[in-house]
Amino acid sequence: MNARTQMKPVPVLERDITPQGSDYEIVRQVIEKISLDYRDQPSLEELAADVGETPTGLQKLFTRWAGLSPKGFLQAVTLDHARRLLESGAPLLEASMEVGMSGPARLHDLFVTHEAMSPGAYKNRGEGLTINYGYHVSPFGIALIMVTDRGLAGLSFNDPGDEKAAFDDMAGRWPNATYIEDMAATLPYAQRIFDPSRWRADQPLRVVMIGTDFQVRVWEALLSIPMGTARTYSDLAGQIGEPKASRAVGAACGANPISFVVPCHRALAKSGALTGYHWGLTRKRAILGWEAGQVA
Repeated sequence: MNARTQMKPVPVLERDITPQGSDYEIVRQVIEKISLDYRDQPSLEELAADVGETPTGLQKLFTRWAGLSPKGFLQAVTLDHARRLLESGAPLLEASMEVGMSGPARLHDLFVTHEAMSPGAYKNRGEGLTINYGYHVSPFGIALIMVTDRGLAGLSFNDPGDEKAAFDDMAGRWPNATYIEDMAATLPYAQRIFDPSRWRADQPLRVVMIGTDFQVRVWEALLSIPMGTARTYSDLAGQIGEPKASRAVGAACGANPISFVVPCHRALAKSGALTGYHWGLTRKRAILGWEAGQVA
């Protein structure tokens, strides 16, 4: 690894943050079952048996996590539902404008203020940049959060045991930066990002985007997608004035370093298919289902 680090030669957690009896681990197994077998509409009893829970126990656990029952979640990850998200995207966005909720400041959504770092910072691959990082338990597994003095620069997800691989993946984007493990610096971001009760328009989350001009334009377009809706890659291409660049838009979504906050998970294929996701399709389904619960 070329990235320079301070305090530690490799990213090693100072304490074990793996949650005991993690809701997400059980939910992840249920989501995988639903994702594979949704056409068969697996029953609550079948899902519970697969993860060693009682039907009542699974119903309560899943609803606590997602805000939706397993049945409601199953409906939220079907292809038909994805198509409805695409169809409802424009009207919902127009409605948000009519009630004065322009840009990313919308009901049910994380409020974000963003800026792009100078192109030179990206071309120099982060040289002269100091990035603090930390690992935190999130609703979607272990979150690796990276921040600069100007705001959130990176957020990725991994399963327990994959922390170093997650760090290498993120640090490889800006290999000449200096990395400092500092969970005290990243904790306030984790608390804000994953707790909807802290999503406030008067205290927006500061985000700094480090990428090419084209990538930044795509990421800015992603921020315009309200929670509970979706856009196609071709829609996004048209939005940034590059109607023939849907494939390049897809690549820019895949390169998005700020998962969840910059909602690349709300970008779908024209058919409504979820297609790829850098942090795994199961996690993409989990995020979309969790958001459906927040909107509901």
